[in-house]
This record gives sequence, structure tokens and C-alpha cells, in this order.
Amino acid sequence: MTDLIFYHDDIYKGSLILVNRDYPLVQSKKPELRPAVDSFSNIPMEINAANILSLLLDAVNSENAIIPVSGYRTPEEQSRIYNHSLNENGAEFTDRYVALPYHSEHHTGLAIDLAMKQDHIDFIRPYFPYEGICNDFRKLAPLYGFIERYPLGKENITGIAHEPWHFRYVGFPHSKLISERGISLEEYIEDLRSYSYGGKHLYYKHHNQVIEIFYICLSNVYSTKISIRENTLYQVSGNNVDGVIITIWRKSNE
Repeated sequence: MTDLIFYHDDIYKGSLILVNRDYPLVQSKKPELRPAVDSFSNIPMEINAANILSLLLDAVNSENAIIPVSGYRTPEEQSRIYNHSLNENGAEFTDRYVALPYHSEHHTGLAIDLAMKQDHIDFIRPYFPYEGICNDFRKLAPLYGFIERYPLGKENITGIAHEPWHFRYVGFPHSKLISERGISLEEYIEDLRSYSYGGKHLYYKHHNQVIEIFYICLSNVYSTKISIRENTLYQVSGNNVDGVIITIWRKSNE
């Protein structure tokens, strides 16, 4: 067996961290970045998310028909965007579409706003329709670890208006589970609490693999230790709320 030790600070790291009005980004370390798309060097993303986005765009044969609008932002950039929108669009519009500094997913580097290539691109609300290549991207995104983060009908849960252009990397199979269930990231993070380390776990079958998912609460401890089988492929992500989520990959015959 292999022992894994998790510390309280692990809550705030990883691709499943929840950042919204209630849960600001606690981790202050800037992620490792690269251009979201090579031809747009001024729009960075977290390096792993950017690499997978590139694969996804190639899979739909984008050829620059889909372009990035906004990726990683510092809190200072978010503050400027927020204040500019207040002046230009008013408080009601800004409250619906622009997060406060430290409460924006863009600080993680895991979020990307996309647009269909046009002569004029609206920075706050870029055009990304439910048809053509944009919808091809949307349908394929969960297989690559991306979700449409602010779906229609979930505004009272996410705190943000419907945003067809805003995609968030959460990793596979979490993206597929969220998409298949038609839920928001907030609802998914809440649901995973019912699959605790010492209780029932969540299982997802993908081809010849069985993926096991469970949650460990770290809110009131400095550290905790668990044991898993040796040579097991696993991933760890905090939820930015109170714990970490463990994802274990196994062949179905193991």
C-alpha cells in the first residue's frame, strides 16, 4: 500500500476548485501559464488547461474560427474590468456578468472566454452560439475536461448570468459527470461530499477503465493520511471549500 498525506492548504489547489461569490480564491500563487492559443500570446491560461484546449480546438477543426477573448486575469485586472463595467453598463448588468476581484474563475487560469471570429468582439459578452462549430466545440468539450460553466437555469446557484462563451477546465471524468447530469460546478462539489473516503465512493466507467472518486474533509485538521494500492494512477484536487477530491483510475479487470 502507498500512504498519501493531505494538508489543509491542499483545499485551495487543483482543477476542481470552486471560485464564486461565496468562495474567493485563497491561493495567491500565480499558476504556470502559456498562451491559450499560440496565435494569441496576450491571452494566457494555466499550462495544462491550455494544452488540452489546443487539442480540443484541433479536434473540432477550428482553424481560428473560434478565438480566445479572455483567460487568466490578475485581481488588479479584474478590478479594472469590474469598475469599467460599472461605469459603462451600470450595477445591475455588472452584478450579473462580472465577478468581483478574487471571486473570478479567471484568477485560476482554468477559465477561458471564447468567441466565434468576427470583426467586432464584445469583451464582456462574446458571441458563441449554440450552432455550427461553436456548438461542436461545446458538445465535445466534456470529453476533454471542459464544461460550460454558467448554464441557463442555474443563475440562482452560480450567481452569474447564463454565459454560453465561458468554459472552465475541471478535468475528466468530472466534466463528463457534470455535463451528463446537467448540473453546475457548485452542485457537483456539494454532491461529492456524500462520497467520503470512509463511505460509499462514486464510480464512473470509461472504456476499459473504472474511475473511482471520493472526498476527504480537511476543514478542521492540519493534515490527514490515507492508503491506496501501490502503482495506482490518481489525481488530487482541492475544492476551495473544505476538502480534497481524489480521483483514482483503474483497469476494469483489476
